[in-house]
Amino acid sequence: MIWWWWILPAVSALLGTVVLLRGLGGLFGGRWIGGLLGSTIGAGLLAAGAVTALAGLDVQTYARLTYERPVATIETRQLGPQLYEATLTQPADEANPNGKVARYQIHGDQWRIEARVLKWKPWANILGLDAQYRLDRLSGRYESTQDELTAPRSAYDLGPEAGNIDLWKMARKSARFAPMVDSLYGGGAFMPMADGARYEVWLTQNGLIARPVNKEANEAGASGWN
Repeated sequence: MIWWWWILPAVSALLGTVVLLRGLGGLFGGRWIGGLLGSTIGAGLLAAGAVTALAGLDVQTYARLTYERPVATIETRQLGPQLYEATLTQPADEANPNGKVARYQIHGDQWRIEARVLKWKPWANILGLDAQYRLDRLSGRYESTQDELTAPRSAYDLGPEAGNIDLWKMARKSARFAPMVDSLYGGGAFMPMADGARYEVWLTQNGLIARPVNKEANEAGASGWN
């Protein structure tokens, strides 16, 4: 919440109201010059407060609808032809205060991460609700459709551990009763694998995105798509 965009117009509106009322009181009391001056200043402060409030709403809307947060970091190390070790690092949370790191062997040309996403309606985002997610699966993906049909496959479950709260199930059960819920859906992101490549996965208000963050990943992104 960008709070100062709301404090400024509130203060301006309060001062404007006080000055305007005093100015109107002066006009009705026969103090024409002081009353006119006070009314003009008060109206100006109210107008300034309204303009600042509209600007604040615009800034707040943009900030909320473009908000992102990190979901995971993925680093790949080549072990052989179309075989990589992927190190998946998840940010710290209540269940894992120091974060969570796991390594997986992935067959293919690309890695793919999937999640179940709870998307709020835009007005709920503006009010402060952020998209929620539950990582679901990490898998390999081949560039060639024929390889997808015949080559070794790899897929790993990233769902919540037993005993942890599953926000997806809670939201799914209550979605029909929550007018602020826009959609519950599965989404994913995939990128080419390369030796030493590092990527960051982020959750936007609309779903997952992945970005290369080092030279190897950028080069893989430039040359790894047919």
